[in-house]
Amino acid sequence: MRPGVRALHARARMEKPDNLRGKVVVITGGSGGLGAATARLLAKRGAQLVLGDRSKDRLEQLVRELQEAGGQAKAVVTDVVKRDQVNALVSTAVKDFGRIDVLINNAGVMPLAPLEKGLVEEWDRTIDVNVKGVLYGIAAALPHMTRQRSGHIVNIASIAGLKVFAPIGTVYSATKFAVRALSEGLRAEAPDGVRTTIISPGAVKTGLKGHTSDPASATVVREFYEANEIPPEAVARAIAYALEQPPEVDVNEIVLRPTVQDF
Repeated sequence: MRPGVRALHARARMEKPDNLRGKVVVITGGSGGLGAATARLLAKRGAQLVLGDRSKDRLEQLVRELQEAGGQAKAVVTDVVKRDQVNALVSTAVKDFGRIDVLINNAGVMPLAPLEKGLVEEWDRTIDVNVKGVLYGIAAALPHMTRQRSGHIVNIASIAGLKVFAPIGTVYSATKFAVRALSEGLRAEAPDGVRTTIISPGAVKTGLKGHTSDPASATVVREFYEANEIPPEAVARAIAYALEQPPEVDVNEIVLRPTVQDF
């Protein structure tokens, strides 16, 4: 490598943001897919992680992986529809690490089917996880961030929160439109020092595509994802970009799609 090129690479390494080192980050839905990809990336950047998920085995396996790689991580079994468990997740971060710098509301479900199927129990579950779960996370984290006069709340929405995913994703879209509204309201109301970001991805290779019980809709979802999906690491990098900005910069929204995705 020529001396001038080496100098440019060295300068790039020196200028690379190091704002994530030592940050205490809580991630819901943290054991797989987007949550796990984000945890791995942030751990490499030096963040201290508290991961919540319903799957105890997968959660503990990921935490062991991160710890063996030299990272700091803890596992807290968490179902985001249960407010006391979300409170316990955030309290663990504050108790064990002294603060909470970042909350990533990532947990979500995506059972898709036309409204005429009348899958009301799935509608209830989607609303409980995708909307109330986000609210429970905000309720648990915001008081600590207000006292600290610093913090960052990241809400994972969807392209389906920008355009209704009809005819099979109307209820799912409704919940993601709600997340967008909550995020904008939180941005407007947030106390000094507290930042907000909404991430709206397109098709990403995660477990969401397997949540659909209606056979005809499941086929549509599978084919759509097979034709479009990008790896979860792409979204993790977008999250890291928002988090690593200096305190005076608030990246409020990031929308990212696979290049080939039309919707």
